[in-house]
Amino acid sequence: MDAERETGGPSGAYRERASRLHGAVLWTSGRRPVGGAVLPDGCMDVIWGAGRLLVAGPDTRPHMAEGGPGTRFTGLRFAPGQGPAVFGVPARDLRDRRVPPADLWPEARVRELTGRLAATGAPGRLLEEIAAARVREASDRLPPGRAGRSARSAAITRALAQGRSVAETADGVQLGVRQLHRYCLDAFGYGPKTLARVLRLVRALELARAGVPYAEVAARAGYADQAHLAREVRSLAGVPLGSLPGPG
Repeated sequence: MDAERETGGPSGAYRERASRLHGAVLWTSGRRPVGGAVLPDGCMDVIWGAGRLLVAGPDTRPHMAEGGPGTRFTGLRFAPGQGPAVFGVPARDLRDRRVPPADLWPEARVRELTGRLAATGAPGRLLEEIAAARVREASDRLPPGRAGRSARSAAITRALAQGRSVAETADGVQLGVRQLHRYCLDAFGYGPKTLARVLRLVRALELARAGVPYAEVAARAGYADQAHLAREVRSLAGVPLGSLPGPG
């Protein structure tokens, strides 16, 4: 069985595991919020809960988590750049938005999927099947020479997460800087500089949750200093640095 992470108390624990869809993560009960909000992570999700299906686009600001206390959600979080193949639209069209799938897919198909999700005891597995089918359909529609798009998205994500400059990242994936910007808007929902900031915040959160002191978090995640980290947390997460988990 895939490795699983769990946080929170037993009644409202957050759990996630690697999905059968390569690169994606299956989660239940919602992503871990800071101050009740879902934070930018460069990803897109399809979410099932409270009897409805929802598509969450890439965030550039904190978004209040759906549902009240005790509401259970199951979601599939796609790797950065993976969502457009599933949803059929450029990521920029869904930036900072939560939309019903009927806005993206044929209404009859959405009704069928909603009925199946309501009837199943394993909504996560069904979400994986739906997404995998969408990815296959998207691959079949690609013209010759475009099959490497997901590999290019992964290379861009990796380079920016490692702190490479925009110019270095563009060279590494054989694009011009302007071409890279357009590509990133379609694949990730925002340009490479914003994507780099979001990925750096994700790294900082991982370190803080592991108990690393904030000054060390700043150094290891690539911030100039702790004050820089605090400004970025306030800008992207909408909370003061002290609201993050960790010893401070």
